[in-house]
Amino acid sequence: METREVEYAIIGVGTAGLGAFSRIRKQTDSLLLIQHGPYGTTCARVGCMPSKMLIAASDLAHAIEGGSFFGIDGNYQVNGKRLFERIQKDRAEKFVGGVLRYVDTIDNKFKVEGQARFLDSHTLDVDGRLRVKAEKIILACGSSPYVAPVFEPLLQDLDTSDTIFELDDLPRSMAVVGLGVIALEIGQAFHRLGVQTTLYGHTGRIGAFTHPDMQKDVMQTMQQELDIIPRGEFTRAVKVKDGFELTYLTTDGKEIIRSYERVLIASGRRSNLRTMDLEKSGLILDDRGLPQYDPLTMQCGNSHVFISGDATEDLPLWHEAYIEGRIAADSAVAFPAHKEGKRTPGIGIYFTDPQMACVGSVYSALDPEQIVMGQARMDSGPRHKIYNDLKGMMQVYVDKNSGILLGAEVFGRGAEHMAHTLVLAIEHGLTVGEILQMPVYHPTLEEVMKGALTMALFRLRKS
Repeated sequence: METREVEYAIIGVGTAGLGAFSRIRKQTDSLLLIQHGPYGTTCARVGCMPSKMLIAASDLAHAIEGGSFFGIDGNYQVNGKRLFERIQKDRAEKFVGGVLRYVDTIDNKFKVEGQARFLDSHTLDVDGRLRVKAEKIILACGSSPYVAPVFEPLLQDLDTSDTIFELDDLPRSMAVVGLGVIALEIGQAFHRLGVQTTLYGHTGRIGAFTHPDMQKDVMQTMQQELDIIPRGEFTRAVKVKDGFELTYLTTDGKEIIRSYERVLIASGRRSNLRTMDLEKSGLILDDRGLPQYDPLTMQCGNSHVFISGDATEDLPLWHEAYIEGRIAADSAVAFPAHKEGKRTPGIGIYFTDPQMACVGSVYSALDPEQIVMGQARMDSGPRHKIYNDLKGMMQVYVDKNSGILLGAEVFGRGAEHMAHTLVLAIEHGLTVGEILQMPVYHPTLEEVMKGALTMALFRLRKS
């Protein structure tokens, strides 16, 4: 068996791994990238980009359907084959292609393909044909769709977020398992493209909001459009002539048996570290079986191992993977010295309709006694009235003592843009009064945000 000795081994060549490589390559030639599976990053291949192309098509169809309100009557026909041809072509040329071209510029001596597993704290086995001894290791191996045990026997026939964009046409019907970002975005898109779609939850929660009023508003709003069964569990899944027959037991004891042409498993993703024999790594593992790490250094305990990106299972977002890969690299270069990186305030966006966004600290992470909350409904905004898009609401959370904005939960048209304004304010430590000094043009969607901030300021002064 061949053995290679390097200073740095980077497991995974996605957003985090490539970011780490670009940093470390400036310091040394003694490094190796190890990639299992196709190159191209999760975002470009199966995540952000193809899902948004699907959503763009479904939004167009939905806009045409709603045109009569504005005096615009139109007819359209969904061509599923052309829809997926477009997604696959543009994904390959515009998104995955860019990543592949960059990977091709990396000298082959820095790359090896195969499944890496720990043999000991410094040694990795790659497919039983290569042994890599590394002084420092960066774990950036990404994640894979989680599949519940009831569906495991059918895994080769079911769809996940890793396979759904390989379809060649739209199915007649689809069950979507999950009520998180992947399930809601893709489920709503298929529904709007004419697919009979049902979304199944487990705990009764929907999306990422943590304030009870936000959760309630999202569930009520989304159920007006979508067939959502929020609470229960699947007890049986079998393949039948025209698809799949699913049995679902609700928490109140009702058994639901339905058949679908396709089933999309979208109930989250799990770290690929689970296949790397972590018990041999010498790392301290948490109750999930994943390495404990410092988010400011991405260092696992006091070890020579660092982690980044979706492999942590904590912040499966492109921009977080980008940041973490670079923090991990800088920390590894500095090791054994301690070097902290700069984290940014949290921001997460669902491209559903209405959009959802969480910024900074969510409500559940705060002490209700130490904050004031400002709230506004989207139907109060002049621009929302112009669009006849009155669904949703937003909340902002402000420190009671300093008046500094801490976080927000936003549900409605324009959430992605309001979120970026608010996260910038949080990054600069602005008070709600200082944010309100910013001009807000009339009429814009941001006037609802101004209303929520104004309520928070009023309550702050009153307290």
